[in-house]
Amino acid sequence: MINKYISNYFFLLFSFIPISLILGSSVSLLNILLIDISFLFLIIYLKDFSFINNRSFQYLIVLYIYLIFNNFISVDREIGLARNLGFIRIIILFVAFNYFFQKENFLKNVFYVWLLIIFVVLLDVILESFSGKNIFGYGSEYGRRVLSFFKDEPIVGGYLNAFYLTLIGFLFLKFGEKYKNLILFFSILILFCILFTGERSNSIKAIFGISLFYIFFRDYQIKHKFYFTIVGLIILISIIFSSDFLKLRYFYQIKSLVSDDKIYFKHYKSAYNIFKEYKFFGVGNKNYRIVACSKFREKADIINSEFGEPSDVLGSHGPKADKLVAQIEYVCTTHPHQVFFELLSEHGIFGTFLILFLIYKLIFSKIIFNYKELNYIQLGSGIYIILTFIPLIPSGSFFSDYLLTLFSLNLSIFYGCNKNLNIFFNSQNSKLK
Repeated sequence: MINKYISNYFFLLFSFIPISLILGSSVSLLNILLIDISFLFLIIYLKDFSFINNRSFQYLIVLYIYLIFNNFISVDREIGLARNLGFIRIIILFVAFNYFFQKENFLKNVFYVWLLIIFVVLLDVILESFSGKNIFGYGSEYGRRVLSFFKDEPIVGGYLNAFYLTLIGFLFLKFGEKYKNLILFFSILILFCILFTGERSNSIKAIFGISLFYIFFRDYQIKHKFYFTIVGLIILISIIFSSDFLKLRYFYQIKSLVSDDKIYFKHYKSAYNIFKEYKFFGVGNKNYRIVACSKFREKADIINSEFGEPSDVLGSHGPKADKLVAQIEYVCTTHPHQVFFELLSEHGIFGTFLILFLIYKLIFSKIIFNYKELNYIQLGSGIYIILTFIPLIPSGSFFSDYLLTLFSLNLSIFYGCNKNLNIFFNSQNSKLK
């Protein structure tokens, strides 16, 4: 049992998570470390280590052991060391969520604060969509793309994606009987705000996400779901084609990307080429950039030497050289921009199989075999996790601080908000195996 001062302290730290993500990776990391360190002191003081025997916790430990192993076989051990060793913070955060979210009032109060924060971000996205500037004057870095409070990074759509289905599930769980149509309208508003950001991948995931949520939503009849789908599609298409910017982002540019095999498919091919050379264990976490850039420069130097400028890797030499450079099968970038190609190139067959197997045991098996037992909060967080693994859709680096934090939040909420799955409850009483 903990007193109200300790509970309020953790309530502030958990409530601050969405704001810390906006303020930057350093602030977010500091907030998570405060939660982790404080929770370790608390759990030692309470002597409550019942979670250690939980199978899901043990899966995360296996993943952590693998990441340490992965670091030893990496091309450059130093570059991925902090990322691999630092994964322990995700495990502790997962346990902390389970401990505090088993308390209904704690979960409810944290979600109320998160709803308020997300609502402010939504208003800011709408303001910037129409005025070109957000509340603080950000918005010119990427043309007409909406940045909101992130000021120099076009990631607000992904940020909203990570929270909105879970929070919509919470609203339905608390107020669905009286206000389900109002909540439906609110969820559609969030979807359109994500669309307004101009982030293609996150918009596609948001559309899939809300579709899956309402397909499995139990409080609407099938005919109502059908009507909502038709009306929603008509509104969606109308909005896209009424805006030159949205029409460019979601129609012409996607058409160009697919037809010309450009940009992202080059990243995928680059990652696949690295995978072919490092089939079993990959190049190591965060090492794609090292190998891809090295191989790109090797090929580019050969081409440049033919034109008398061996040091000018990115120089312009005319149509003939440009054609040769375009044939280089490696792209010098930080990551392959797609989760499966990232896993294959950095973890090989062995690591990819192990990671996906553990994700299956942690999430997919729970959803497949027990979806009728899941509450709406779990439905939302589970869908977010599923959408992380959509094939071919571009994504950020899975093990980066920002995306791993968003993923772990949804994973932690998925477990913590249901006593049948919460790792602090006796597994013998669990309905979800």
